[in-house]
Amino acid sequence: MSLEFFITTLVVVVSPGTGALYTIAAGLSRGAKASIWAAFGCMLGTLPHMLAAITGLAAILHASALAFEIIKYLGVAYLLYMAWATLRDTSSFSVEPEVAQKSAGGVIVESILINILNPKLSIFFFAFLPQFVPAEAPSALVRMLELSGVFMAMSFVVFALYGLFAAALRSQVITKPAIMLWMRRSFAGAFVLLGARLAFMER
Repeated sequence: MSLEFFITTLVVVVSPGTGALYTIAAGLSRGAKASIWAAFGCMLGTLPHMLAAITGLAAILHASALAFEIIKYLGVAYLLYMAWATLRDTSSFSVEPEVAQKSAGGVIVESILINILNPKLSIFFFAFLPQFVPAEAPSALVRMLELSGVFMAMSFVVFALYGLFAAALRSQVITKPAIMLWMRRSFAGAFVLLGARLAFMER
């Protein structure tokens, strides 16, 4: 793995996006374990896009305006749903032990959907991975799989660190009603903004 690939991947992964936002929200609202599951789900959510890029399906998505628009607006709808659910679900922003916590499976499914319903990821990997695989390489497919694995591992580590840091601050901020309300509104607003940005994205 080249240093250039490592640095580029790190910059891409560290940059805030829907996955990082969801992982931070999970850490603040549900604790360290939920943030780890969220990071794991976000990592799994990138897998279909990587496989699509490697197999060439991203090229079809890029060429088909209808396919791109369908996936894009499904992603917008899901982000708006997440905004609504964040405002509505006050129980998750509590540190009381008797409050029912969302299951690990539920957190993973939500985080996977957040990344799957983002058509830009397929196009990104389609343009990103080939830059680090020489055209004359005898095992280009294997090389792309290796680089994809590195990207997924880095995504998990960075997102988990985001979530664990948020979870460490949980008891200090989550018990204050004013901060709880601000948090719910802020995360809901962030999901709406990300949905709006996705809605205006072009192929």
